[in-house]
Amino acid sequence: MHWYGSSKRCWTLLLFATMALVVPVSTAAAADPAPTIAHVGFVAPLSSSVFQEAVAEFWKRLRDLGWVDGQNLVIEKWSGEGELSRLPALMAEAAGRRVDVLVTYGVPGGLAAKKATNTIPIVDALMNDPVREGLAASLAQPGGNLTGLATGWTEGFSGKWLELLQETSPQLSSVAVVLNPNNRYNQVLAEDIKAVASSRALKLHFVEVRSPEALDRALSQARRKAKGVIVLGEPFTLKDPSRVIALLAKHQVCAIYTNREFIEAGGLMVYGPDFRIMFRRAADYVDKILRGAKPADLPIEQPTQYKLVVNLKTAKALGITIPESILLRADEVIR
Repeated sequence: MHWYGSSKRCWTLLLFATMALVVPVSTAAAADPAPTIAHVGFVAPLSSSVFQEAVAEFWKRLRDLGWVDGQNLVIEKWSGEGELSRLPALMAEAAGRRVDVLVTYGVPGGLAAKKATNTIPIVDALMNDPVREGLAASLAQPGGNLTGLATGWTEGFSGKWLELLQETSPQLSSVAVVLNPNNRYNQVLAEDIKAVASSRALKLHFVEVRSPEALDRALSQARRKAKGVIVLGEPFTLKDPSRVIALLAKHQVCAIYTNREFIEAGGLMVYGPDFRIMFRRAADYVDKILRGAKPADLPIEQPTQYKLVVNLKTAKALGITIPESILLRADEVIR
């Protein structure tokens, strides 16, 4: 009672005491806001063993950018295990979780993601000609809710595969191309190979393989028809590249591949984009979107460099001499 009825000086002291308690708390809260929890969904069309190194680079880059799983990042993963028919259901499930960004790779993944949602931002790490496939309005202004990176296998690119085969085997007169005709981009690359082959006086043999069960027969046919082989990337060959390598190695075939997985399984040569770099760049896209950027405003990138990798161990085992001119141009030589 006595304190409550005290003088004006007591009220002043009380005010300063209250401010001393309140002000530091408010200042601390303003300087150190509660961290935002980001929710990223990753839907892999293929087995987790495919693009394993490249995908690992994606998660590493996100950590480098400050997104740490279990702290400010929640990660959910789905895998189609190479069964592309499962993608629509997996994408619908991922979209239903209301993730902040949906990440995938390849045209089938991008198409399934866009069908599942037109609001959740989508980052596609590996797109074959996204404009032609209807994934984006243009590379510079993709529009909609999808952006990411294109592989850059554009017109004339396949000439490099033919050039490397001819340089390795100067007497080469014909080349077999192993492809799945049901794969739309295999068809695009096949047309490009046709156009380039005529200018290099090469005869082409297109060997079709539509299922894993038909792979052995197709590869046997390819090695009978030609001493030079191009194996185009396909989910069921990427899932078991060592099987492809072993079948072609029996007849000392000079083969070139489109994906690094083949060189790691013992393939002779690979020429194409470095998917590890592309997945790292995909993480940059995710970071920008999580910080407020809109997919429609993020131009789709194409590779600025392609990597030639040569396996000299395989060359020796096959009795093939890799010319010095190729070794000097190679970005990586496995000895």
